[in-house]
Amino acid sequence: MTPEEIQPLFTRSDGSFLCARWGRPVAPIVFGVEEETLTVVKGALEAVAALSGHPLTETDPELGANLMLFFFRDWSELLDVPSLGQMIEGLEALVARLDAAGANQYRVFRFDAEGAIRACFTFLRMDDALAAQPAETLALSQAVQAFLLWSDTAFAERSPLARTAEGAVILRPEIAGVLRAAYDPVLPAVARDPVHALRLAARLSDRETPM
Repeated sequence: MTPEEIQPLFTRSDGSFLCARWGRPVAPIVFGVEEETLTVVKGALEAVAALSGHPLTETDPELGANLMLFFFRDWSELLDVPSLGQMIEGLEALVARLDAAGANQYRVFRFDAEGAIRACFTFLRMDDALAAQPAETLALSQAVQAFLLWSDTAFAERSPLARTAEGAVILRPEIAGVLRAAYDPVLPAVARDPVHALRLAARLSDRETPM
């Protein structure tokens, strides 16, 4: 990908540029799924972690779990989750806004003092559209969107996933390349200057391996 193609992936709808990766190992926990689906979600997270070179861990020393994925049928269910209101400021107003908009997913990120990701809350209201997706597709899409602070419009028109000729769902090779480049330890964990797109482009290999 060229810098001109990479820059929109991290340019937000307000025009600001922000690329941030995790600054600590990711300790995931998943709520609201059966054991079979839980295995699929964990597998997707492990695959994205391996691609990025960023580790998963069982427990975060500060938060316990720092990547929380919630699967549910109605936004109002979040109001019954113990202590969630203490972690998500303005939870009731957020739930009301998402419910009124008919949203089926939302992510809330928290950052450390340097601006790197320290926590991510992923909310998935399983409406007909999400429920129709294979578990592997949904899990991989959510995993890649939790591992970087992409623009809020990055995947509005095109999914980060693709389908092979054999019908398998994979991460688009160019997105996989950007994700891997963003976790290059030489690069800063946080970048607010669009010139960062040049650095990412310089680290993309000529041959990307799809997931």
